[in-house]
Amino acid sequence: MGRWQREALTEGQWRAQRPPRTVAKARALRQNLSLPEALLWRLLKGQPQGIKFRRQHPVGPYILDFYAPSAKLGIEIDGVAHDMGDSPAHDATRDAWLLTHGISLLRIPAADVLKDPATTADAIVAYVRSQAS
Repeated sequence: MGRWQREALTEGQWRAQRPPRTVAKARALRQNLSLPEALLWRLLKGQPQGIKFRRQHPVGPYILDFYAPSAKLGIEIDGVAHDMGDSPAHDATRDAWLLTHGISLLRIPAADVLKDPATTADAIVAYVRSQAS
């Protein structure tokens, strides 16, 4: 079993095991959001319906575009790069790691966010509310 292939950990445990390099990268990514991420963050950062969201949130060796701690839900905004090269295999490995650590994942095409950020944000909030109940 590899360094990050461990059994399910509590949030505090995986938080303590984040490599410093991952935390530094997440901080840099927060300063350079993609357009879909920036549009969505504008709508999610005010804690809609009392739901807290984090952006570019480090989890173990990975960084989630957004994270809703109340539902243990990662939200990924996928552009066309996610369909190319070894990205699908990398995404599958990452998704499996997150699931083993109790974090479910919601993938949203970047085109959907660009088309209608408000509807996308509303759908995310509704989904989080349904998962947190």
